[in-house]
Amino acid sequence: MRASNNSHLRSWIRWAGPGLIIVLLLAACAPAATPASAPTNTITGIVWQWTSVTEKSTSKTTTVPTPANYTIIFNTDGTLTGKADCNSFTGIWSQENGFTIKLGASTMAFCGEASLDQQYLALLSNVAAGGLDGAGGLALETAGGEQRMMFKNGGAAPQQ
Repeated sequence: MRASNNSHLRSWIRWAGPGLIIVLLLAACAPAATPASAPTNTITGIVWQWTSVTEKSTSKTTTVPTPANYTIIFNTDGTLTGKADCNSFTGIWSQENGFTIKLGASTMAFCGEASLDQQYLALLSNVAAGGLDGAGGLALETAGGEQRMMFKNGGAAPQQ
């Protein structure tokens, strides 16, 4: 009887073997499932570098000469950190009912006459809307779109 069971097993493996191998290969190539608790907000964990601001009323765009000196990092816990030229700042943010940024502690060093640090902090304090721009960047706007700040992705934020 044992020989009979083995022959049935060998027949089944010969018949199912190629199909089983294909199924296993397809399963191995499938993307891993994302855990349900993973953040879905793709603006977090990135060092966003401020590249420009456009004034709606005049259509004037100011290009930031050194974007790496003007950064913001949105953390998944609703906090943020950033750099405004020679100063650093912290705060909180939310995307509920628009987009809000509330700046907290900040260093207050004088960064020089040509610095955009005060303009940058003032704009961030007045953000009312924002999100990904569809081209890999981030756009933040003040009320009514009066000023539109553009940011480029400066890479992954350092681990905290």
